[in-house]
Amino acid sequence: MIRILIADDSELTRVVLRDLLSEDPDVEVVGEVSDGRAAVEQTAKLTPDLVIMDVMMPIMGGLEAVAEIMAATPTPILMLSANTDPHDSRGAFAAIKLGALDVMAKPSGVVTEAFSQIARQLVAKVKSLSRIRVIHHYRALRPKIEKATVPFSPDAPLPPGPRRILAIGASTGGPKAVLHLLQELPENLPAAVLIVQHIADGFAPGFADWLDRESDLPVRLAGPGNELQAGTILVAPNSAHLTVQSNRIVLQDSPPLHNCRPAVDALFNSLADQGLAAETVAVLLTGMGNDGADGLKSLRKQGAYTIAQDEASSAIFGMPKTAIERGAVTQVLPLEHITEVVCRLFVS
Repeated sequence: MIRILIADDSELTRVVLRDLLSEDPDVEVVGEVSDGRAAVEQTAKLTPDLVIMDVMMPIMGGLEAVAEIMAATPTPILMLSANTDPHDSRGAFAAIKLGALDVMAKPSGVVTEAFSQIARQLVAKVKSLSRIRVIHHYRALRPKIEKATVPFSPDAPLPPGPRRILAIGASTGGPKAVLHLLQELPENLPAAVLIVQHIADGFAPGFADWLDRESDLPVRLAGPGNELQAGTILVAPNSAHLTVQSNRIVLQDSPPLHNCRPAVDALFNSLADQGLAAETVAVLLTGMGNDGADGLKSLRKQGAYTIAQDEASSAIFGMPKTAIERGAVTQVLPLEHITEVVCRLFVS
């Protein structure tokens, strides 16, 4: 049984969430609170498997509550945001930086015909997040890892260059991992950076805005026709595959891959199909499922240097594990060491 604590000052939202979660017999709502202070207290008392937390609450807001929970009783947290506008969703992404795992739009006015589908999506997210082992915030931001899973040697054979594209794929637990990676990149990085992050509908603009504010390199939501430029980061929008053709971005509304659109495989495969593998370093970060594994394998076969995040530093070791098992990975590394290796590859 997965035990859930709901923290939201809207009684209607709590009722809707409770009804949605009741669709699955393996999920139990063990408590409901209407302010952040109560959320902190009940998390310590009830030790739930997951807290579903509103950003805006009285007495103590969601951000402060997340910080206190992650400092005292680290627990997986799913943030709710009433608005997906980049400016209004900033609080949700700030909560992720503080230790929350993911964000979703606050449910409201559930349509009868869509109830089961919304319930399935929510329950799937709850089940995946509740299994993640979280640690205190300061350790989560800067994990102290002494040694890479596969030691990196600057003298190791490398595929022919020059490299000019850094492609990154991530899913569950990815926002914080992506942020960590980007914050370590130098301002003069001689590569265009492309990111596919599985994220709730409507939150891709806010994700790009958050990364832009938190990193030294400029981050933009990818648009059709954008040219790949060194030192610029482009993030896949919601509901469109991010692909590359003739050194420009092409957004495709073709069917989802692995139930995802955008899909990491769509990006990786497009780079391979365009003959850009030898110019690419591809990184597959934490996430559930197997998206990215096939595309990463295609890239590696054609000369790309491919990296997978290791199990110890991954929130969910699904996507990287599948890629490793399929022989798609040149090197397996903890998150703490990935940027170091990436930088050496681009200057080698």
